[in-house]
Amino acid sequence: MSSLFFGGGGRLSSSDLLGSDGPFASRVEGYRVRPGQRQVAEAVERILGEDGSLLCEAGTGIGKTFAYLVPAILSGRRVVISTATKNLQDQIAHRDLPLVQEVLGTEVPVAVMKGLGNYLCRRRYKEFLLSTEAMRPAYASNLRLLGSWVGKTEVGDLSELASLSDHANERRYVASSSETRVGSTCPYYDECFVTEMKRHAESAQIVIVNHHLFFADLAMRGPHPGRVLPDYDAVILDEAHQIEDTAAIFFGMRLSRTQMNRTFSEIARLLARQAKLAVRTKGEFPLLQAAHAASERFFSAVSGGSSPRRVLSSRDWKSAIASRGVELDVALSDLGALLQLLADSTDDDQLLREGLAQAKRRSEQLCETLRKLQEDDDKRVRWTETVDGKTSVNSTPVDLSQTLRERLFESVPAVVLLSATLSTGAKEGKSGFSFLRSRLGIGDEVDVEELSVPSPFSFASHCALYLPRDLPPPGAADFLDKAAERIAELVEMVEGGAFVLTTSLSTMKGLHERLARRLSARLLLIQGERPKDALISTFRANGAAVLVATSSFWEGVDVPGEALRLVVLEKVPFSVPTDPVFQARGRALEESGKSAFAHLALPGAALALKQGFGRLIRRETDVGIVALLDERVHTKSYGQALLSALPPARRTSELGELREFVHSWRSLTGEAPPSGSSQMDSLQPLT
Repeated sequence: MSSLFFGGGGRLSSSDLLGSDGPFASRVEGYRVRPGQRQVAEAVERILGEDGSLLCEAGTGIGKTFAYLVPAILSGRRVVISTATKNLQDQIAHRDLPLVQEVLGTEVPVAVMKGLGNYLCRRRYKEFLLSTEAMRPAYASNLRLLGSWVGKTEVGDLSELASLSDHANERRYVASSSETRVGSTCPYYDECFVTEMKRHAESAQIVIVNHHLFFADLAMRGPHPGRVLPDYDAVILDEAHQIEDTAAIFFGMRLSRTQMNRTFSEIARLLARQAKLAVRTKGEFPLLQAAHAASERFFSAVSGGSSPRRVLSSRDWKSAIASRGVELDVALSDLGALLQLLADSTDDDQLLREGLAQAKRRSEQLCETLRKLQEDDDKRVRWTETVDGKTSVNSTPVDLSQTLRERLFESVPAVVLLSATLSTGAKEGKSGFSFLRSRLGIGDEVDVEELSVPSPFSFASHCALYLPRDLPPPGAADFLDKAAERIAELVEMVEGGAFVLTTSLSTMKGLHERLARRLSARLLLIQGERPKDALISTFRANGAAVLVATSSFWEGVDVPGEALRLVVLEKVPFSVPTDPVFQARGRALEESGKSAFAHLALPGAALALKQGFGRLIRRETDVGIVALLDERVHTKSYGQALLSALPPARRTSELGELREFVHSWRSLTGEAPPSGSSQMDSLQPLT
């Protein structure tokens, strides 16, 4: 280990290394010592050294990534670092962690693990090349791209192919998955990208994953243990405010029409290569056709009606769906038996034999999921969902607190949860982490430390929070028209550079349509018209664009600098009241004597509102306006509770005061203010 770790005869702490006399201050250009960063590093180091759990809200600008990477490296333990997105995962793996190791002079082994669907499966790639479908001209360009890349790539991560869309059909034909993995009998096992990824992770001290993979692994470590990740001593969960919703996916179940159809398509390609004509009738495979027909009847039955989401009671299932489920179960079982028979009789083509055997196992897994979905369980909520004609049946636990307490906080020696938004504000003798603790099962019996470190940014002078009183309520018939007028006025006031964040697709489209008529001279972007990364790149490059977006842009989007100087929040982001999981959680709280609004809806909205607000100020020189167009913060009793959870920006309801602020902000960015301009002190907080 480098001598950098020792000073005055003893080992330096993480806080010392990040301090003014440490290597980062002397070796990293532009590095600034942040007291809050050192405070977070001390807490993380303490948990990793002594075990226990840490809940840490680290405000924007703290530098929390370095604050946990340094103690993770120093700990000597195998630490899993889990992030909310693959983009952040790649940033830590390829930018932040290499820099930290270079500064510290360490060479701690590191592995990056992603979900199986991110990696090319050599067997499936070969099978697809041999299929008649691969001959379609539409696939020619991407197959040439894959063919050139597969001989050069070291890790097989399909994200290396920037020109291959995430939605390209070729991806689903060649990517690995838990359903299609064959294991050690696969002819490509020794050169498998997934096998190599797992082998590399077994020898690493730091393993970088994302929340989806982490909770997929955690869900497997149950009564019948399995695992994806290597065993570990500690986990650091970055952007931890998302973990309850992510965990619900993997402790739940889902069966979709698309999933079924993709399985049938793969089986059809395998059967087309099978020379046993006895199983065919006039060029068709009767058992495959029967399974497909049974699947269509099942999903037609569950979709019932025009509602995109429908909670399924036991009575619903038994009266309308059960017989279709049994029919589908039998058809899948018969198809699986055929696949096994063909696999057993295929001796001259190992690739085909393994593919048939795997397809048989996949049929069994679909049957198992179908059977579990039919089980009565009052601790789970079961619902159907139809989006763009794609129907699925879903089931998830109503309350994950006990599961997370047992599987995570009581099983992993050291657990660190960090985010810029974990606290909803302390009140009535309770800590600001009370909501999070109740949702994640962190009761008094769990050894947990709490730490809240505010952002070092000067929100009071660099940010104005505009809270108009003269707009109609969000549900009013004229709200969109009035809101669009006000947004256009704000955009022109700051000369563009605006995010307009909505809470629904319909509102997003409605505001975009109205703004297009009012802001014809500006570049107006809308979520969905191109990939998210491309939208952000275009927005940054233009410098005066307006982007209208919904939920996926409320968090995890980073546009520092002058390109973003206005964030408009359409309304308070309460959870959709018709969401089946939200409804079930609310009912459970009401049955226990608690208010679903006070204990679920309101704190959830406060955290989401903080995330939306957090899009604006991303570095200490950023200046701008956050506008919340929801008059309920003035008229409802909960308004002050929501606002108290936000950073301490100056608040105003007057456009005139906003104009004074805009006129003055050049002085805050290092430029001389225009003659006669007022300073930010003229803005007074609302009471």
